[in-house]
Amino acid sequence: MILLINNDIFLFEIKFLIFQFLARFGMGFIYSVISIRDLPDSILVIVSAGGLSVSNFETRNIKIMPRQPYILSQFLRLLPRYEFQLIVNKYKGDYHTKHFKCWDHLASMMVAHIRQEDSLRDIDMTLNAHASKLYHIGIKQCPKSTLADANELRDYRIYEEFAKTLMHRARREYAQTELAVEVDNAVYALDASTIDLTLSLFPWAKFRKTKGAIKLHAMLDLRGNIPAFLYITDGKVHDVKAAPQVPIEPEGIYVVDRAYVDFSWLWSIHQTGAFFVTRLKRSIKWTRVLSHPVDKSLGLRSDQEILLATKKSKGLYPNRLRRISFRDETQGRTLVFLSNNFVLTAETIAALYKARWEIELFFKWIKQNLRIKTFYGTSPNAVKTQVWIAMVVYLVLAILKQRYYLDLAMSQLLHFLEVNLFEQKPLLSIFQTNPRYKRRDEDKQLKLFDF
Repeated sequence: MILLINNDIFLFEIKFLIFQFLARFGMGFIYSVISIRDLPDSILVIVSAGGLSVSNFETRNIKIMPRQPYILSQFLRLLPRYEFQLIVNKYKGDYHTKHFKCWDHLASMMVAHIRQEDSLRDIDMTLNAHASKLYHIGIKQCPKSTLADANELRDYRIYEEFAKTLMHRARREYAQTELAVEVDNAVYALDASTIDLTLSLFPWAKFRKTKGAIKLHAMLDLRGNIPAFLYITDGKVHDVKAAPQVPIEPEGIYVVDRAYVDFSWLWSIHQTGAFFVTRLKRSIKWTRVLSHPVDKSLGLRSDQEILLATKKSKGLYPNRLRRISFRDETQGRTLVFLSNNFVLTAETIAALYKARWEIELFFKWIKQNLRIKTFYGTSPNAVKTQVWIAMVVYLVLAILKQRYYLDLAMSQLLHFLEVNLFEQKPLLSIFQTNPRYKRRDEDKQLKLFDF
């Protein structure tokens, strides 16, 4: 008896040739050809005959083709599964769950974000259309009601903590990336963006009298444009109210707009040993202490050291501040910056504030390419779960781009991934452009005289 066992190799043709029984059977030579096509991943072929031994069994013409994993399976391998399971165990996410685990929930929602599915029914139809592939990918299918219950009931903190784990990983990947501005400090851009909701469906999302919304408070590490902080609140929470939640790193530079001009918070940044760059409000009263010369050919108009004039503001921030005026000729306006950094040049301070625009592009990207403007559930837990899993998709794409030196935009990476999600090919091959057919330029017209 011979056992032929194969788990990972696709055999599309096997031929067993020439085996001979012992002469005492009087059967001479017996030739047998066995062809097996389209075998499953795990097969067990048993060949037995009276008196057959390995010494008189010969195989020839064995054609073996490696079976590539599915693209979705390779994409999910970029996630730290062990760390995810530790977080699931911490919040008892799989407690009393038999089939649809948190990993299956995460993978299903990632598919929904990548493919921009409109509803739970669309997610169910997509996974059902590829039901035979899900076992090999390592996830399980579920009806849309089970997915809806998972969004409503599973603790969103599982995916929040996992996304924060990926934030640290992504920032390590981009640690050596050069900034657009030549500074040695870590530079962060802080801002908030509102996502409108229907108040009748989301009554908990307070914003205005007839309108609901949630607000994403994000801090972007400009060394790679990786989110280093994300906080979700109701739409009516002012930007600066979420600022105390932001971790302040000594020697870091925090670039914010005028919505964050709260001198008590800016003083806490100064006390930590960090720096801030923001814009000065017109309503703030100040007095000039000292002026420095500037190069007006660069657009600079003034570089001054000031003190706050009113008693209340001076009590909140008693030290000197730096006021820089810059003329933007392209837009025809003058910008006035406020900072506590007296070391960097005035030109560098202006360039730092210009780099703050990257966080606006970040909000624009996730709203256009991920599913965070329409939601699959109406509870706070369902909305936050969907937002945090969207961050997981963004961070994995960023890690993939940096780790394998892919010179493509994030939107292109996401599109290639969407098109090839259930294909069997190497992951990196889907990001390579195939050569296009080029029309020959030679003239096919018959010539009467060939000179």
